[in-house]
Amino acid sequence: MTDSQRLLGVVMDPIESIQPGKDSTLAMLLAAQSRGWTLIYFRQNDLAVRDGAPLGDGLQIKVYDDTSRWYETGEQWVGGLEELQVLLMRKDPPFDMEYIYTTYILELAEERGLLVINKPASLRDINEKVYTSWFPDCAPASLITRNLDELRRFLTEQEKIVVKPLDGMGGRSVFIVTHGEPNSNVILETLTDNASKFTLAQRYIPEIAEGDKRILLIDGSPIEYALARIPAPGESRGNLVMGAKAEGRELTQRDRWLCSRVGPILRAKGIVFAGLDIIGDYLTEINVTSPTGIRELDRAFGLNIADTLFDAIDRLLQK
Repeated sequence: MTDSQRLLGVVMDPIESIQPGKDSTLAMLLAAQSRGWTLIYFRQNDLAVRDGAPLGDGLQIKVYDDTSRWYETGEQWVGGLEELQVLLMRKDPPFDMEYIYTTYILELAEERGLLVINKPASLRDINEKVYTSWFPDCAPASLITRNLDELRRFLTEQEKIVVKPLDGMGGRSVFIVTHGEPNSNVILETLTDNASKFTLAQRYIPEIAEGDKRILLIDGSPIEYALARIPAPGESRGNLVMGAKAEGRELTQRDRWLCSRVGPILRAKGIVFAGLDIIGDYLTEINVTSPTGIRELDRAFGLNIADTLFDAIDRLLQK
């Protein structure tokens, strides 16, 4: 490699298993490559710490906007992670202890000068479901608890609620519970693992029938359009992996207000790329680990969101 080469690392799930037509990480890599970045691909087991030094043993890759051949691997790359200029942390949940250990390694590299997107400490601090509690004026009535009596009281008060685990993704283990239905106790007991695990309950928002909107934020500022994910027939979950239909929409005045509340705080915490989930007028989740939606919005509105992201990254590198 020459001294003029700019090195961008990415930590992600197996690149061979992604859906290239939908994958936001691939969109980011295509944008970086078009700007002349050399791409280094890592899995979690390619990272290590030796005597306090964060190390990577990855592969150079090239990427293509081709659903039948979207990448090829090149030479092995071995070195200290601080030899990179930027690293994208794009590992999907589960947000487990292995994920947290990975952020420790990346934080060591950050302290040596590496720009990590998103900031490792903030990835640990901002649980995507819990963090809505920092914005109670934006979120629906909600309760986080492992106490079954509290959950039952909340259900009685709200009459219809959504309950979900704090570490879930993609709509898994999300239940709608109506007061008086015979299975409500079983659902609450299962989600809390018999009162041993914290669970999020939120007031049911009927506007979910019109779609669960994903708004992408880059360095605190929203992309001008949202991706509405309309549940499939017979479904209540607006997740694309659960069969929801994607539809692009312009931001509403309320959407912009929600972004103005959340965006500056995320920016201050080093969250350069985030996704807000909004149902009706309410913020329901703040996604910071590996938000998606780039490719769908690009196609719908002729955008290049990943290029906008790298404009922001270049500005951060110049600080």
